[in-house]
Amino acid sequence: MAEITRRIGLSLGADVCWPLCYEALLKRLDLAIPRGGDRLRFEVERVTIEPFDLRQPVRYDLVIDRLTHWYFTSREWIKKAVVMNDLYVYNNPWSIQANEKHTTYCAMMRLGLHVPDTWMVPPKSYEQTADLKPTLTRYAKLFDLGRIGGQLGYPLFMKPYDGGGWVGVTKIDDEAKLRQAYEDSGTKLMHLQAGVIPYDRFVRCIGFGPQTRVVNYDPSAPLHDRYRMDVDFLTPAQRAELENITLTINAFFGWDFNSCESLLRGDTWHPIDFANACPDSQVQSLHFHFPWLVKANLKWSLYCAATKRRVRHTLDWEPYFMAAERESTYAARLAAYARLARAHFETDRFEEFCAKHLSHLDEVAWEFFGSQEARDAVRAKVSAIYPAHEIEPFTELFWQRIQHWRATEGARPA
Repeated sequence: MAEITRRIGLSLGADVCWPLCYEALLKRLDLAIPRGGDRLRFEVERVTIEPFDLRQPVRYDLVIDRLTHWYFTSREWIKKAVVMNDLYVYNNPWSIQANEKHTTYCAMMRLGLHVPDTWMVPPKSYEQTADLKPTLTRYAKLFDLGRIGGQLGYPLFMKPYDGGGWVGVTKIDDEAKLRQAYEDSGTKLMHLQAGVIPYDRFVRCIGFGPQTRVVNYDPSAPLHDRYRMDVDFLTPAQRAELENITLTINAFFGWDFNSCESLLRGDTWHPIDFANACPDSQVQSLHFHFPWLVKANLKWSLYCAATKRRVRHTLDWEPYFMAAERESTYAARLAAYARLARAHFETDRFEEFCAKHLSHLDEVAWEFFGSQEARDAVRAKVSAIYPAHEIEPFTELFWQRIQHWRATEGARPA
């Protein structure tokens, strides 16, 4: 029996806490998985940023990528490794680069999801170029911003067509505020989106492969309180529909790890922000939900590395478009999309793998998230972002919320 090592690379930026916990849990699991007469072991290491030969081999079986949004060297190394070496990486780097919020709105509108009415407006000003004046003189059409606002209705939201982190998002209550916000937007290309106000729930659904977690979200709260800790706030039908929406979006765009923000009004989910392919992963925002994220990350990455899950170099949207045309009702369409998404994520095979090879993860995680090593990881992240006088209070706050997770849904197996 040969011993084969699967190597997992972490391509990281300012991430502190979850990589420490991920690495510690993998070590504690001490996996030796039988496979075809051999035995699989796993190693994890941090991916560095350095010059690279386009023909050089890749030492990893899978890379968890957190940098391609912002660091071009890492992005291009990832793309090279996928094309040349069939590296499995989450998320699909071309999809991240090409499919900004604008494209995701359009695609999900075509699939019939209840995305609020959205307009794109030309930027208020432009970067000066040699052909700018003749182009705008010939082709830029004057428009009445107030008329667009009136058609959408107030309140509405002005927000950049790409990006994230609530940067540049403005709630607009009337035409005067709309005109002022547009004046202040400069060269940014903006959307105007109808507000879903009032709403009954603001929910963020996190997707990791076929795994989902539905989180009650309060955007008006400070960062450390936005992710609420209540868990039974939706009916089973509401939860199932939101999970199906999230899985559909993630599979459609080739994203292994993404979050979907949706507003519930009455019986209707309105997805409003779902191009988040580098979502919150840190303890200062997730706290109570943080252990779930680390476990979900670990399970999906181990499954993909162990089974040598093949990377899909291109996206195939046609099955979803065909389902949209074939099914006559929203419920039937969403059910068809969800079936495609679960097949994409190999849900049955994944669950079988976890039951067979990771059945001890729950107990290992329960013990780890009560350890000093886990508390040190929490403190390391808090120390990196909070002033000195707040380090101990916030470390204790997040630690106690993790202990609440251990006492409830993370309770030690019997």
